[in-house]
Amino acid sequence: MKWFSKVYFNSQVNQRGFTIVELMIAVVTAAIVLSAITLSLRSGLFSSVGIQSKITTQQDVRAAIETMALEIGMASYNPRFEPQIWADLLSTTGLNCSVSTAAPTNPLKKGIVEATANSLTIEADLNADGIIGAGGQQNEVIRYVYVTAGGEQYISRCTCCTSGSTGGGGQPFLGAPTGQQRTVKVINNQVGIPVFRYFYGNGVEFTPNAALTNCINQGNNLNAHICNIRRIDITLVVESDTIDPMTRQYPRLIYSTSVIPKNHPINP
Repeated sequence: MKWFSKVYFNSQVNQRGFTIVELMIAVVTAAIVLSAITLSLRSGLFSSVGIQSKITTQQDVRAAIETMALEIGMASYNPRFEPQIWADLLSTTGLNCSVSTAAPTNPLKKGIVEATANSLTIEADLNADGIIGAGGQQNEVIRYVYVTAGGEQYISRCTCCTSGSTGGGGQPFLGAPTGQQRTVKVINNQVGIPVFRYFYGNGVEFTPNAALTNCINQGNNLNAHICNIRRIDITLVVESDTIDPMTRQYPRLIYSTSVIPKNHPINP
């Protein structure tokens, strides 16, 4: 009888269920756990979006600066050492880039015919035929321009260019004009950093003067002529076109490299 009473009593206790206090504690605990999981997932998602944006920006900028360095490094390439091969594109008309050796217009600037903080034009006889741009070699004349007019912020690349080929005449190379799909904006102008910087062989920076007609490169008698360029620094400051959900800012990156145009000082 005692055994029966004990079992019956325990059965009654086990069947009484949860109290309201216990249910409230369970609900609150579950809500806290779910909130923590939700915040963790949200943070992970935002972090993933931010990382993906940075990776895309890094890939674009790295590819761009490596291509620019490779092509600019070939400036003044003249394997046949032709003395009358370089053309001053200021006086070249048309966009066929076929410059005859019989009418040279640039004996001093060689294969760097334009060198400013935001634009650079190079020539190179890549197919070694003694003529710049002939035979479909459009990449023998290349112009890079940092386009900022009208609020734009991108780098354009133009082949077979004359002085009349402004940034709008070239193809978007890094970034794109407003209204076109893009992943980055080139913001060098916002931070006051030039895209191109030029140096003498002794490491002193200078601003090339395209108007100079003489080229002196002896001892301390350096002048600011294009032919005296021995190193070119390229710096690209970019801003992702996608906002980082974590920081609520547009990620920024700075890529820089130095180029030695080794053919420039040795060619006629």
